[in-house]
Amino acid sequence: MLAISQDNQYLARSLPLHLANRACMTWMQFPPSLAVACVQCARASPARWRRSAFFSVFISGLLLCVMLALCLSPHAAWAQTDDAATADEQLDALRKQITGIQTALGSDDALDDTALSKMKADALAANAAAARVAAALGPLLSSVQARLAELGKPVAGTKEAADVAARRAQLDRDSTALDAEVKLARLLAVEADQASEQVSTLRRVQLQERLGERTPSILAAPFWRQLQIEFPQNMRRVVVFSNELGNSARNTTLAVWAGVLIVMLVLIFGCNLARRYLIMLTSTRVPPGRLRRSLHAVILTSLAVATPALMAEVLGFGLSWNSTLSAKTTAFLGSAIGIICYGGFVAGLGNALLSSGTPSWRLLPLPDRLAHRMRRFPLVFAIVLVMVWVAQRVSTVVNAGLSTAVAVNCIVALLLVATLALGVLRAARIWHKIRQTDDTQPRTAPVWVRIAVVLLCLALATSVIGLLTGYVAFGSFIAKQVSWVLVIVCSTYLLMVLVDDLCMLLSSPVPDPDARNPVLPTRQARDQAAVLLSAGSRTIVIVLATLLLLAPFGEGPGELFHRAGQLRDGLVIGEIHVRPGAVIQALLVLLVAFFGVRMFRQWLEKRYLPTTNLDAGMQVSALTLFGYVGGIAAVATALSAAGINLERIAWVASALSVGIGFGLQGVVQNFVSGLIMLAERPVKVGDWVSLGGVEGDIRRINVRATEIQMGDRSTVIVPNSEFITKTVRNVTHANPLGLVQIKLPLPLDTDAGKARTLILATFADNADVQDTPEPNVQLDGIDNGYLMFNATGFVSSPRLAYGVRSALLFELLKRLREAEIPVSKPNTMLLETAPLAVPPPLPGSGGSDVSPTTVPGR
Repeated sequence: MLAISQDNQYLARSLPLHLANRACMTWMQFPPSLAVACVQCARASPARWRRSAFFSVFISGLLLCVMLALCLSPHAAWAQTDDAATADEQLDALRKQITGIQTALGSDDALDDTALSKMKADALAANAAAARVAAALGPLLSSVQARLAELGKPVAGTKEAADVAARRAQLDRDSTALDAEVKLARLLAVEADQASEQVSTLRRVQLQERLGERTPSILAAPFWRQLQIEFPQNMRRVVVFSNELGNSARNTTLAVWAGVLIVMLVLIFGCNLARRYLIMLTSTRVPPGRLRRSLHAVILTSLAVATPALMAEVLGFGLSWNSTLSAKTTAFLGSAIGIICYGGFVAGLGNALLSSGTPSWRLLPLPDRLAHRMRRFPLVFAIVLVMVWVAQRVSTVVNAGLSTAVAVNCIVALLLVATLALGVLRAARIWHKIRQTDDTQPRTAPVWVRIAVVLLCLALATSVIGLLTGYVAFGSFIAKQVSWVLVIVCSTYLLMVLVDDLCMLLSSPVPDPDARNPVLPTRQARDQAAVLLSAGSRTIVIVLATLLLLAPFGEGPGELFHRAGQLRDGLVIGEIHVRPGAVIQALLVLLVAFFGVRMFRQWLEKRYLPTTNLDAGMQVSALTLFGYVGGIAAVATALSAAGINLERIAWVASALSVGIGFGLQGVVQNFVSGLIMLAERPVKVGDWVSLGGVEGDIRRINVRATEIQMGDRSTVIVPNSEFITKTVRNVTHANPLGLVQIKLPLPLDTDAGKARTLILATFADNADVQDTPEPNVQLDGIDNGYLMFNATGFVSSPRLAYGVRSALLFELLKRLREAEIPVSKPNTMLLETAPLAVPPPLPGSGGSDVSPTTVPGR
């Protein structure tokens, strides 16, 4: 283990040397190209050079101040690294540490939450250290065992060389020692993890017990009598604590305080200038859209954290200059810096989300009037949070009495509840006035907003009731949880908006519309990738927010991240060890492999295949086959990168073959049929086929089915097995030519030679009719007194036959009419009805009788 010393006296003595060293290193690393750029800028624009020079000097000074604040804080330690200790020493130290934790947990002494938190952190650190030792010794043990395997076992009855025997004995000893150390390290890691679980269980039990404890109510007289008894002693302790801070401040020289004041002023001025410069960069360099607003909010929040944090660091450095502070006071100052950072974050986050001064940069859909009237609430809320923590921490540092601690806890919790309640009431009153005066605003708030307000009011009311009835721990816990949930929800909203805006950059229009991205070639693909990436990123943000919300219930962020770090060991599923690193490596290999397959496929499609004699259908088939083979190879390579042996996959496939044969036999049959079609090519892309009443062009041959486009532009999906097991008519399989046939009846007295010449001329004049084979006109015979001419010609594709035949008929009719050659028509028969004969009238009757006669038609 590395020995790290933290000595404030050494820090004070070595401060000038460290400052000089860091300053020199900073200026020595100043890029020469920046100096050249400054000279060129000075020549081009003196005013601009003056601004740039001032900004460069100011930024350099700001960096020096930041280094001063970060490197000279009371908690910054200059690490002195000794030689790395041996594995035995590390394991001995870890064993003592874990044994101490187990002893403390097994004792009857009461442990507060602070001690348990420290023990939890120590147990997690010991677990991580033991795991690192085991991981470091693992390769060494494997190497020794591999060398032993090469030497093999000595053959019985033979004498081996002395050096070989000595080497084997040494390797045996090394292997035994390393194996023992690895096993011990793993055992210590397990014990540390068990100790951590015990601490977590004890903390949860104590939390439940503490929340259920009841003390005398703050409204009762006994509570105040006890507080009055403890008041003198508590005041003496507070005076001692304040005197310690005052003496430490007085012992610091005026020169140091002057330097601290200058640094703080520079920090304030520098942060304001940095904020303006970063916002200017956001406005000019970031593409228009929501990303500008989200980055603007992040910049404001970050600077709101950095400014008070750096100032607190510098002030803490001034207080600890003489290193006379006790350990408790030093720990209090370090924690105070952390809570100041938290308060700055809360104030900056609230101001960034409200954006009262710049409504166009506001992320939340709030009316301007509401945002303007609530602009001071984030700062007030942050100050109250800092005051709550400082009051509770001071009572702990001075070891105040029980009644005093309960009173402080109750008062600060009531202050926090009052701040939240006043904020809610003020926002509700302003919203009510806005609805009465502004008709553009909705009459009622959204349902989720009303539900959230009701839950918030119930939580605050429960907290007040608990605080006033004596359940101070319970009421204080609810008040702090409400404030914690508000901060986490607002932070989650900002992060989700930021990651969504960053991911949506993928779907933004590209500068060059003609340029094609080989990975995401289309706008639709970029949109899909952006949406998926945004969903994944926001899911991660929500998961982290959920973990932070659950932190007060026994698991802090450090513990949760430690649990997540343990996932690097992976999961064991049967004989397969799945590690996150191997999975990420496999995904990267798969991505690179598919990218390579896609690039090579595009090269085949655009560069190589057009230079061959393969037709378009064969080129598509070759590209499809290559895609299948490349995809299978990419998946196999990714599985190998993940540590999964292909033999195991073969065994799994063999075990599933029976189920596949019964349950997926149709899918497998179609898949195999598709491969046969691509290999034997009975049909190919571009063929005109007829199958079971479906006739059209093959547009695509997929893994399972084939797409056929019919004459009405509709698409029919036909399973591939239909092309293998049934009769298929392929019009363009052997010959892509299409036949145009016209049968023309002409009168018997027509000059046959003249008609033949006219028909051949009509075929020859049509540009779509092929010269080879040449058109032909045959006289089929005489039918019903007419000459039957049969004219045939060929076109380049059967798809043109119908249109060319129609054009030829139009042209033939025109030329026959001009040549005064009549076209016969079929015989017809006309049926007419003759008038009926009128019979003589019957006696006593006024009617007449008719009988039909049929006249043959002409």
